[in-house]
Amino acid sequence: MLLVLITGMPVILCNMLLQSLMSIWCIRFYIKRFHQREGMLYGVLALFGIIIIVLVGNLLQIMLWGILFLWLGEFSSLQEAVYHSGVNFATLGYGDIVMSAKWKLLGPLEAVNGALMIGLSGASMLAVLQHHIRKQLGNLK
Repeated sequence: MLLVLITGMPVILCNMLLQSLMSIWCIRFYIKRFHQREGMLYGVLALFGIIIIVLVGNLLQIMLWGILFLWLGEFSSLQEAVYHSGVNFATLGYGDIVMSAKWKLLGPLEAVNGALMIGLSGASMLAVLQHHIRKQLGNLK
């Protein structure tokens, strides 16, 4: 179990860093392009841009876990490793592909990591939406 934690923690830390960078990128994207703009179209475009940024970030995190699984020799192809990683990261838990007993605790570890990172992605989207709603409500006065 300690080996699993020692192996998984660097990936979790990298994912936390990546998610932090993507969250800051979302804020900068919004402020630079949409902070002063009003109207429904700009709200939709801002939210769409944020969704794209967080989706790319989450896909990169899934890829990072998949690369780890491939490096550990759990899968014979990157496609299979990334598929398994995506199932874990999204907490789907299909169970159609199972890792060896030595490394299978990485699955729940990735699931916890994914739940936290997807939650932070949702928070980034919600922050943009809330700001846009507040701005629209302020214009009604």
